[in-house]
Amino acid sequence: MSLQYGQVLHYLPDFLWGAGLSLWIAAVAFAGGLLIGLAGAAVLTYAPIWARLPVIGYVRFFTYTPQLVQIFFLFFALPEFGIILPPIAAVLIGMTLNAGAYLTEIERAGFDSVPRAELDAAETLGFSRAQTIWHVIAPHVVRTLYPSLSNHYIIMTLGTSMAAIFGVEELTARALNANAISFRSVEIFSLTAGIYILLTIIASFLLWAVGRWLFRIRARIF
Repeated sequence: MSLQYGQVLHYLPDFLWGAGLSLWIAAVAFAGGLLIGLAGAAVLTYAPIWARLPVIGYVRFFTYTPQLVQIFFLFFALPEFGIILPPIAAVLIGMTLNAGAYLTEIERAGFDSVPRAELDAAETLGFSRAQTIWHVIAPHVVRTLYPSLSNHYIIMTLGTSMAAIFGVEELTARALNANAISFRSVEIFSLTAGIYILLTIIASFLLWAVGRWLFRIRARIF
């Protein structure tokens, strides 16, 4: 067979639009998950057992079940209770809750690694528990766990492809639509794979820039 990329290149603007939506979905879900993870890690580290149990249950549920099944529940099961979510809302909520569970565990490790001297200094200065978490612990968590957090964001960026199942017009959905019209599967999906590689490079560069200029982290792009 011969490859005819000229027959599919006119889909490239659609693919790039879908790629931008993929990046946006991953960024919003990751940001929400990061905040949930920070709150969950704080509860697991400092709260009494009765407050930790619901967080432990949340983490176990979302890390022991597939993310796709979780989104299926939000999109298909909640209407049985009168709650109808648009496809992109179901995907965002599902990915955010899933990320929050994993990031709770990641960030809890960061909480445990905070030097005792920094916590004592915050206490001496009269910081409240919330101020200590926000001004002392959170920056330490980001600096210490930046590689792990970055890797999770990359995984989430690639995982946005599951949104195509729910009709969200991200990159994979655009590729499926183009393939249904052109029947040039090899060209369509090899081009899509190349764009996902480009997305990973862009996301890696953005993470490097944020780490370098906001947190003074000497991170590598690759």
